[in-house]
Amino acid sequence: MTQNDQKRAAAEAALAYIEPDSWLGVGTGSTVEFFIEALAATKSRFIKGAVSSSERTTKLLKQHRIEVESLNNVDRLPVYVDGADEVTEHGAMIKGGGGALTREKIIAAVAQKFICIADQSKLVSVLGAFALPVEVIPMARSYVARELVKLGGHPEWRAGVTTDNGNVILDVHGLSIINPVDLETQINQIAGVVTVGLFARRGADVVVLGGDAGVTTRVIGKK
Repeated sequence: MTQNDQKRAAAEAALAYIEPDSWLGVGTGSTVEFFIEALAATKSRFIKGAVSSSERTTKLLKQHRIEVESLNNVDRLPVYVDGADEVTEHGAMIKGGGGALTREKIIAAVAQKFICIADQSKLVSVLGAFALPVEVIPMARSYVARELVKLGGHPEWRAGVTTDNGNVILDVHGLSIINPVDLETQINQIAGVVTVGLFARRGADVVVLGGDAGVTTRVIGKK
């Protein structure tokens, strides 16, 4: 299977977790785009509409005539489906390669169940080979970068990129993240940081991976 085949297989498998007659959180990224395609083909069976994590996802959902609602108007969000740049077997993730980490983190916090969909290359034993995105208030960029160096990272400004929230992103290279919960807390406490693309305090509940042998599913906390 090609990588895209693996992504598509994981995306289609995630349809099984959707609750009928409910709002659905939808993330951002290439695997999620396959999920939206699958969603559009079966949307009559499930949902009131979607809560989107980015302007790009909102556009794709609307193209498929799936209603998009503000999170502020949704009182219950049973399921959130999103991809990952890296994910461990314990459900900790690096996310934000597409720049939507803050809205993704907010929706993940609200959702009762987080389904991570990815191809097998995203499964790692230790996070950090993929540069860690940090969304930052523009005036704090240099200060935050200096603080990230103190934590052992090598931050690089993602030049020319502005998030949907009007902020900038620092991509932190050179990290080997042994304790993602602690590092997430440390970075979030730096003044000027909006959020960090570590999803460890609220990680995935289910990891669905597409691989050469098909789809494997890991429910976090269960063998």
